[in-house]
Amino acid sequence: MQSPTFKQAIFNRRMLICIFTGFSSGLPLFILYQLVPGWLRSEGVSLTEIGLFSLIGIPYVWKFIWSPLMDRYSLPVLGRRRSWMLLTQVLLLFSIASFGYVDPVMNIWSVAYLAAAVAFFSASQDIVLDAYRRELLPEHELGLGNSIHVQAYRLSGLVPGSLAFILADHISWQAVFLIVAAFMLIGIFLSLTIKELNNASQAPKTLQEAVVLPFKDFINREGIKSALQILAFLFLYKLGDSMATALQTPFFIDLGFTKTEIGVVAKTASLIAMTIGLAVGGIVMIKLSINRALWLFGIVQIISILGFAALAEIGHNTYALAFAMGFEYLGVGLGTAAFTAFIARATNPAFAATQFALFTALTALPRTFANATTGVIVEQIGWTNFYFICTALAIPGMLMLLKVAPWREPTKQAPQEIA
Repeated sequence: MQSPTFKQAIFNRRMLICIFTGFSSGLPLFILYQLVPGWLRSEGVSLTEIGLFSLIGIPYVWKFIWSPLMDRYSLPVLGRRRSWMLLTQVLLLFSIASFGYVDPVMNIWSVAYLAAAVAFFSASQDIVLDAYRRELLPEHELGLGNSIHVQAYRLSGLVPGSLAFILADHISWQAVFLIVAAFMLIGIFLSLTIKELNNASQAPKTLQEAVVLPFKDFINREGIKSALQILAFLFLYKLGDSMATALQTPFFIDLGFTKTEIGVVAKTASLIAMTIGLAVGGIVMIKLSINRALWLFGIVQIISILGFAALAEIGHNTYALAFAMGFEYLGVGLGTAAFTAFIARATNPAFAATQFALFTALTALPRTFANATTGVIVEQIGWTNFYFICTALAIPGMLMLLKVAPWREPTKQAPQEIA
């Protein structure tokens, strides 16, 4: 079989679908981690309380618990994957819009409950979108497809992280949240227009199969030792940059940047960096292996964290803000693209929902629990030292590459059969 040309690899319907899955998946998360903290900070909520809001990301960590249900069962219409997509997206549309009707100072617990609901619906949407994408992409398109998905995921952050803050200087927060929520219509459009993949034969026959077989398959394919190393790597690789970006918007506000400056300067630089990242990432993921991309992009990812430390020392300077944000989006975006492709490669399409949910849940652990302490850390040691700590925490994940994704890839053994 002839390998596809560069043009055929990029310009096909599967890559277009990856753009939509990325945008729909990223939007709710960036609302929780950029818009909500910025909204709370601008309303006078303390950094410690905002940092604790990271705990609402717990559903992203535990989503593998209910992923077998979404693998085994489907709703009466649209099929196994599309029905769950549509339901979670409609629930996200209404729950995101509801933020605008809550006073964060008088009803901080109402904000917390609502944020937890958005996190649950978002994590559930991720389960089915990840599974659909894994079933959609052939092996040779995993690198590029996931790179495009991640760049679109990052692109969605411009809505709650840029557009929303520009609008907030001119209209009420209630109207802002209604407008941001309306962007979930992009995901709803996706669910209504794509085709359900013809994979009914792969669906688990019982709930017990849906729970047990994904774990059994992973251990049989990798062996106990390699499986544990992969799980440790999934936890460590994004630890540093997850913490570095946890309080990004409050960091900018503390440096004296206005909401419009955050919206225009920081996010315009991010858009340019993402455009470059999409082109560079796509070419690298086609020309190089996933392993080598993890090494190259991981190094850039570590260096990009130091850009925030430099910004903390420079202070209120729009050029420094643009450089730090641009480099962060380039480095972290590329690192995430290679990382997501690695996760996809480690999953079996037959058990995509549960395995993908388990693997991505591990990557969400540091973002949820470690990030809950970031506000306390910053208030104790300051922003500059905080970013130095984040840089140091990024190194262990890079060292794990020696075991799980060596630069020179060994010959892959044939997978063992599942009993």
